[in-house]
Amino acid sequence: MLSPKQSTLLQGTLGFAIQRAAVIPGLHQHLTSLSPLSIHKTAFLDEFWEETFKCRLNDSINTHYHGEDTYHDRKMCKGTEKFDDVYSPYFDVTQLRVSYNVYKAVYLVAHSLQDMSDCKDGKGPFQNGSCLLHYMKRTNFSVLGKEVNFDQNGDPIAYYDLMNWQQMSDGSLSLVKVGFYDASLPSGQNLVINDSMIQWPVGKKSVCSESCPPGFRVARRKGEPICCYDCIPCAEGEISNATDSLECSPCSEDTWPNAARDLCIPKSVEFLSYYDALGILLCTTSVLGACMSFFVVIVFFKYKDTPIVRANNMELSFLLLVFLAICFLVGLLFIGEPSDWLCLIKFPAFGISFALCISCLLAKTSVVLMAFRARLPGSNVMKWFGPKQQRASVFVCLSWLLTAPPHANYNTNYHSSTIIIECVTGSEVGFWCVLGYIGFLACMCLLMAFLARKLPDNFNEAKFITFSMLIFFAVWITFIPVYMSTVGKFTVAVHVFAILASTLGLLLCIFAPKCYILLLRPDKNCKKKSLQK
Repeated sequence: MLSPKQSTLLQGTLGFAIQRAAVIPGLHQHLTSLSPLSIHKTAFLDEFWEETFKCRLNDSINTHYHGEDTYHDRKMCKGTEKFDDVYSPYFDVTQLRVSYNVYKAVYLVAHSLQDMSDCKDGKGPFQNGSCLLHYMKRTNFSVLGKEVNFDQNGDPIAYYDLMNWQQMSDGSLSLVKVGFYDASLPSGQNLVINDSMIQWPVGKKSVCSESCPPGFRVARRKGEPICCYDCIPCAEGEISNATDSLECSPCSEDTWPNAARDLCIPKSVEFLSYYDALGILLCTTSVLGACMSFFVVIVFFKYKDTPIVRANNMELSFLLLVFLAICFLVGLLFIGEPSDWLCLIKFPAFGISFALCISCLLAKTSVVLMAFRARLPGSNVMKWFGPKQQRASVFVCLSWLLTAPPHANYNTNYHSSTIIIECVTGSEVGFWCVLGYIGFLACMCLLMAFLARKLPDNFNEAKFITFSMLIFFAVWITFIPVYMSTVGKFTVAVHVFAILASTLGLLLCIFAPKCYILLLRPDKNCKKKSLQK
């Protein structure tokens, strides 16, 4: 019997044991039919008889102590004792393991002898009397419903029962089969464990390490028992939702682990919204800028017959104001959740509107400049700057849209837990070519304005156009490094800010002085003043 301390120590222990067979036929009957006449042939049976019936046989060689009395104090056995009248654990033949191997070995020899019956004198074509061994290696047979066979080296196929010491309801400790190992099965499937049948010590699955909670995975310690391990947090983007998980599972592309890393939750979505404080500020500025442009249109239309308006190419001035209003409103297209159609609209609108604005300024400066530089008789320079050419110069087509149009993209590369919805240009080369074209027009406009600085005072826009182009260049040169270094909605905000700042600079530098004269100093709005040097 095991002591309570031993029972507590062994409870939950796992181990491998030799395969247990079914009940060997006739063994129980043979053991219970033993008589004193047959047991004298084996010393073990002598001791077995004396221990079972607590008596002493004649001529017995057993002289050891049993309890408090010596062996010689026992009474003599009568010889009429029967095993059917007593209980002994030796008669339990349901848990035989070593005996089962002996049983199989006897059958192995028998089958081998049968197979070699045609091998005369146990030799035949074999050397050194290896005939019997040869047939033993080749023998395949079945015993008590179990196959017995050997591998190519003559070794038996490994098969073991996985046993677990479990405490029964009556407090006793018993071995229970909870799995097995079968080397004949494919690799990875040869060890079968029924985890639900295992009784772990004191309700735990480890006597070395605490269980790993959800959000962690088990990392075995090299060279230590399997119950000794470390709990490693799941890697970024992975979760485990069970105790003692061996592996962590990755979340899908649109989900992300929670703080405990035991559940995948939807990723947060980021874009420049109309409801953000930054979005509200930029949206308000865009609307106010457009309103200012239309206000200037109304003022110029009201005073269209005055010298200051007529002296500055009224047709191109109205076109420029309309295009400036469009530039302000283009900023609204960059705010809100991007979509394919919105991306397809806003980049062309941005490029075309700015190309039209700069083209209008370039056309105004070029026409007047060429008019003063081409007054020689027979000069045909002005034919390149007629009304048709002026209108055609402001309509520039962006060829990149035909090859790689812009589209919406769900970006997860910058922040693993955030989906950045952004518009991509489709072709980076096309986008930077558009910026380069606008920059080229601005350079030409600045050059023309510089050359027109000595023209008569009735063309008094040269210094204002020059100053507006300097502001334009300052804004967009600053924009490029900032645009390349920001991420997400801040990239969009920088783009919108550059649009609004450069457009506002053009509007104020070119039209604010004229509106000041038209509204506050009408005494200067006369032909005489405009012709003064």
